[in-house]
Amino acid sequence: MSAERIAVFGGGGFAREVAWLGETCGRDIACFVDDDPSKVGMRLNDVPVLSLDECARRYPDIAIAAGIGSPHSRQSVMDRVRARGLQWCSLIHSRVERSRWITFGSGVIVCAGNILTTNITIGDQVQINLDCTIGHDVVLEDYATLAPGVHVSGWVHVGRHAYLGTGAVVINGTQEKPLIIGAGAVVGAGACVTRSVEPGVTVVGVPAKPLATR
Repeated sequence: MSAERIAVFGGGGFAREVAWLGETCGRDIACFVDDDPSKVGMRLNDVPVLSLDECARRYPDIAIAAGIGSPHSRQSVMDRVRARGLQWCSLIHSRVERSRWITFGSGVIVCAGNILTTNITIGDQVQINLDCTIGHDVVLEDYATLAPGVHVSGWVHVGRHAYLGTGAVVINGTQEKPLIIGAGAVVGAGACVTRSVEPGVTVVGVPAKPLATR
């Protein structure tokens, strides 16, 4: 039986990593999809780069995985994928430790080396990069993004479009008062979040403190 054929949206480094993830998950990578005319027609790691229209013409039933790290950019392009009549593809590496009490949305990317414990809710188009840990009763809303090596303790709610940078740590909340990282917030690389973060705010440092609003 032939492997399921998918495409990856994006032409950068993370897109190539997602393509590798797809191959590891037993998928056949038909093409990359990119909006940059200078990239269309090239080959990345021996895989052709097509425009979205050309991809849809050649592969009308293909599913597309998002290879774009920016939460807002990811939503923009993947909304267009859906509008074009194509499906989203989820990829979860086999070397992910996870319980059966996890709810996954669509278009989710979970890379190798992650540990997801129990009673976790993961929304649409969430990306969890390499070697993260996610504790009990965590909620990751749509388009939330964890860079490599992020550690999220229990009873934490990560809002839509929030971005947690490489090596960030979030301490636990409680059932009565979850720690909340607001929609569109950014947690800088290596930061330690000890209290809730307001929507759209960037926090950095140990302990993490506001840097600027978006």
